[in-house]
Amino acid sequence: MNDRPSLAKIGVPPKTPVAELTLRAVILGLVLSVVMGAANVYLGLKVGMTVSASIPAAVLAMLILRGLLRNGTILEANQVQTAASAGESLAAGIIFTMPALVLIGVWTKFDYLTTTLVAFSGGLLGILFMIPMRKVFVVSDDVDLKFPEGVACAAVLAAGDAPEVEGAESQAAPVIRGALMGLLFKLAISFLGLMQGSLEWARAVGERVLFIGSDVSPALVAVGLIVRLNVAVLIFIGGAIGWLIAIPIIGTGGPVEDPLDAAWTLWSTQVRYLGVGAMVVAGVESIWRVRGGLVRAVKHLTDRTVSSGGDADRDISGRAITAWSLVATAIIAWVYYSLTGHVAITVVVTVIMLVMSFFFTAVASYIVGLVGNSNSPVSGMTITAVLFTGAILLMFGFNGEEGMLATLGVAAVVCCAACTSGDVCNDLKTGQIVGASPYRQQMMQIGGVAVAALVMAPIMQLLHDNTEGGIGGKFLAAPQAQLFASLARGLFGDGQLPWNMVGAGAGLGVVIIVIDQILGKRGSTFRAHLMPIAVGIYLPFGISPPILAGGLIAWAVTRGMNHEKAEVASRPGVLFASGVIAGESLMGVGLALLASAGVLSVDLGLPAAVVTGLSVLGLVGMLVAFRRAAAPRA
Repeated sequence: MNDRPSLAKIGVPPKTPVAELTLRAVILGLVLSVVMGAANVYLGLKVGMTVSASIPAAVLAMLILRGLLRNGTILEANQVQTAASAGESLAAGIIFTMPALVLIGVWTKFDYLTTTLVAFSGGLLGILFMIPMRKVFVVSDDVDLKFPEGVACAAVLAAGDAPEVEGAESQAAPVIRGALMGLLFKLAISFLGLMQGSLEWARAVGERVLFIGSDVSPALVAVGLIVRLNVAVLIFIGGAIGWLIAIPIIGTGGPVEDPLDAAWTLWSTQVRYLGVGAMVVAGVESIWRVRGGLVRAVKHLTDRTVSSGGDADRDISGRAITAWSLVATAIIAWVYYSLTGHVAITVVVTVIMLVMSFFFTAVASYIVGLVGNSNSPVSGMTITAVLFTGAILLMFGFNGEEGMLATLGVAAVVCCAACTSGDVCNDLKTGQIVGASPYRQQMMQIGGVAVAALVMAPIMQLLHDNTEGGIGGKFLAAPQAQLFASLARGLFGDGQLPWNMVGAGAGLGVVIIVIDQILGKRGSTFRAHLMPIAVGIYLPFGISPPILAGGLIAWAVTRGMNHEKAEVASRPGVLFASGVIAGESLMGVGLALLASAGVLSVDLGLPAAVVTGLSVLGLVGMLVAFRRAAAPRA
């Protein structure tokens, strides 16, 4: 028997005719789509992961519609979060792939038209391909999917709609406090110079280099709080493998003049490729791990006995889906031709793109229902797309720059489609619980994708031009984009990669998978999932300690609680953390915009020792603020 929550269980009132797709909901939703998209571009390039925008967007929507305007409805707020989450999901699809074209040297800057068309068309295909699956995955009782994030978002909407349970203002307060803290820290570090962005120490012992460090970033603590202890520990383990173990073992092979510079050189030229090998294995393993779900998804899609859900349960029409799918395909084919200038390659990769986009749309939709949007193995799907496309092109005799461009072009569209389709499925589940119209939600999702697509290239260009080292450097490591660039160079380029390190990383990945299997068989609640460890190896070490600190705070708040109680107890902290991420990320984008106008920073002339002291105090104060904000309400 299916045990999905009913409307009554989460506090949603019975469905009555209420306003839904209003002008104010559309405007607010599209604005938040851009805001959440921009925030997640920054976060994803910095830490290699994005966070769901649904819950913070739902809270902000209820605050504005119910708290300020006083007459907003739960269905309007649901439409707002639907559009906002579209911006977040599209950002993930773009930043994981398109920067690779800059990293391999094909582009010197982000091509606005190409990036926008890939983002919009890939996102549109993800939405359109998912719509026929809605009645299978979202409506049908034959598929036992819990949709943890979709249900949680519905509960937040219901709480904000019922003042006697918890008003919109009280839910929005932690988001606003978090946003203020995030933007103030970013302003103090990157513009006023009151604190350092990272605290680092390195020492040479002969030819060996010892390194330790931590970023001073509330957004990273927020990420740890949201992903919780298991994932936070795994990211830290990855960082420790790369920086505390591999760098000293490899050594410099000669005298060390600047230990700090030597550590960063070893990481950028050698150690990060351990992470590349591990990520490739993690991508393949993630698809293998959900193979049972893939089979069930295909089975349910071919089952003609699924009920329709009633006449009022209306989707975008089949004719419109077909027409818009053809338009999106034509746009993507034109992009492929403009990139490669080769008709045969365009035909081959367009076919591959369509097949893989549809397949991974089903995969992403099913997995989101199973484990949530944040845990969907999108990186694994995209790695699979890169390897499969590269193998096909090599079989046809294509190579060189044409092969790299075609492979990355397929990866970009598939990644956007997978990210967006999972988000659509999650939002439609939320809508089903609160009584929303699927047709209107689907239209709102398309609008959110269309608007967010317009700002992806400018934001990435701003960050690339006005961040030290640019995308792929110390402060915007972009691990997934670096991975895909490395794979493209390895398949079609000069192959001048440290293949010994890639191979060692792959071997390490296999060992970690075996360890995880042993933990699973023993019934351990702690699992050694490979992808977070691989990302931790690939990222600068300073990212790991604050994420671990956030995970420890989440553990301290929820220890000893069952799953349901833990979800409720952690909500204030999650809302605060979401606000922090938005505040720091948007301030980062804003400062990049100022830098592009020639306003770089303010030099207050503080001694280095004073700045270091303020950085330490700021780090301690940040952790205290997180602990207080995450404490369950009495």
